[in-house]
Amino acid sequence: MSIVRLIFVEVKPEQAKEAITLWKNHCAPLMIKQPGCLSEKLLECVDAAGEFISYSEWDSQGNIDKYRESQAHAEIQKHARGLQGGRTTVKRYEIK
Repeated sequence: MSIVRLIFVEVKPEQAKEAITLWKNHCAPLMIKQPGCLSEKLLECVDAAGEFISYSEWDSQGNIDKYRESQAHAEIQKHARGLQGGRTTVKRYEIK
Protein backbone atom coordinates (compact mmCIF):
# COMPACT_ATOMS: atom_id res chain seq x y z
CA MET A 1 0.00 0.00 0.00
CA SER A 2 1.48 3.35 -1.01
CA ILE A 3 1.65 6.45 1.15
CA VAL A 4 1.06 9.88 -0.34
CA ARG A 5 2.98 12.69 1.30
CA LEU A 6 1.59 16.19 0.75
CA ILE A 7 3.60 19.27 1.59
CA PHE A 8 1.46 22.40 1.55
CA VAL A 9 3.60 25.42 0.74
CA GLU A 10 2.72 29.11 0.82
CA VAL A 11 5.05 31.80 -0.49
CA LYS A 12 4.56 35.44 -1.28
CA PRO A 13 2.74 35.72 -4.64
CA GLU A 14 5.69 37.57 -6.15
CA GLN A 15 7.90 34.58 -5.29
CA ALA A 16 5.74 32.00 -7.09
CA LYS A 17 7.93 31.75 -10.20
CA GLU A 18 11.06 31.52 -8.05
CA ALA A 19 9.47 28.74 -5.98
CA ILE A 20 8.55 26.75 -9.10
CA THR A 21 12.06 27.10 -10.54
CA LEU A 22 13.64 26.14 -7.22
CA TRP A 23 11.43 23.08 -6.87
CA LYS A 24 11.80 21.84 -10.45
CA ASN A 25 15.57 22.40 -10.68
CA HIS A 26 16.76 21.47 -7.19
CA CYS A 27 14.21 19.85 -4.89
CA ALA A 28 12.23 17.47 -7.12
CA PRO A 29 15.32 15.83 -8.67
CA LEU A 30 16.67 15.10 -5.18
CA MET A 31 13.41 13.67 -3.91
CA ILE A 32 12.64 11.40 -6.87
CA LYS A 33 16.08 9.77 -6.56
CA GLN A 34 15.38 8.63 -3.00
CA PRO A 35 14.75 4.92 -2.41
CA GLY A 36 11.02 4.28 -2.19
CA CYS A 37 9.90 7.54 -3.83
CA LEU A 38 7.55 6.35 -6.56
CA SER A 39 6.48 9.73 -7.95
CA GLU A 40 6.68 13.44 -7.30
CA LYS A 41 4.60 16.34 -8.62
CA LEU A 42 4.28 20.04 -7.83
CA LEU A 43 0.72 21.35 -7.84
CA GLU A 44 0.12 25.09 -8.18
CA CYS A 45 -3.14 26.51 -6.85
CA VAL A 46 -5.11 28.19 -9.61
CA ASP A 47 -7.23 30.12 -7.10
CA ALA A 48 -4.51 31.61 -4.87
CA ALA A 49 -1.14 32.85 -6.09
CA GLY A 50 1.78 31.50 -4.09
CA GLU A 51 0.08 28.31 -2.87
CA PHE A 52 1.52 24.94 -3.86
CA ILE A 53 1.37 21.28 -2.91
CA SER A 54 4.31 18.95 -3.30
CA TYR A 55 2.69 15.57 -3.97
CA SER A 56 4.92 12.53 -3.57
CA GLU A 57 4.04 8.86 -3.44
CA TRP A 58 6.16 6.47 -1.39
CA ASP A 59 6.29 2.71 -1.07
CA SER A 60 6.57 2.69 2.75
CA GLN A 61 6.76 4.79 5.88
CA GLY A 62 10.22 3.32 6.47
CA ASN A 63 11.54 4.89 3.29
CA ILE A 64 9.91 8.22 4.16
CA ASP A 65 11.67 8.09 7.53
CA LYS A 66 15.02 7.34 5.86
CA TYR A 67 14.49 10.20 3.44
CA ARG A 68 13.67 12.61 6.29
CA GLU A 69 17.04 11.77 7.87
CA SER A 70 18.95 12.09 4.59
CA GLN A 71 21.25 14.77 3.26
CA ALA A 72 18.81 15.23 0.36
CA HIS A 73 16.02 16.21 2.76
CA ALA A 74 18.32 18.64 4.57
CA GLU A 75 19.24 20.22 1.23
CA ILE A 76 15.58 20.54 0.20
CA GLN A 77 14.79 22.22 3.52
CA LYS A 78 17.69 24.62 3.02
CA HIS A 79 16.37 25.60 -0.41
CA ALA A 80 12.82 26.04 0.91
CA ARG A 81 13.98 28.25 3.76
CA GLY A 82 15.57 30.56 1.21
CA LEU A 83 12.11 31.79 0.20
CA GLN A 84 11.09 34.73 2.39
CA GLY A 85 8.00 34.11 4.44
CA GLY A 86 7.47 30.59 3.10
CA ARG A 87 5.39 28.25 5.26
CA THR A 88 5.02 24.50 4.95
CA THR A 89 2.70 21.89 6.41
CA VAL A 90 3.23 18.15 5.83
CA LYS A 91 0.40 15.59 5.80
CA ARG A 92 0.40 11.87 4.90
CA TYR A 93 -2.41 9.80 3.39
CA GLU A 94 -2.69 6.08 2.65
CA ILE A 95 -3.99 5.01 -0.74
CA LYS A 96 -6.91 2.64 -0.22
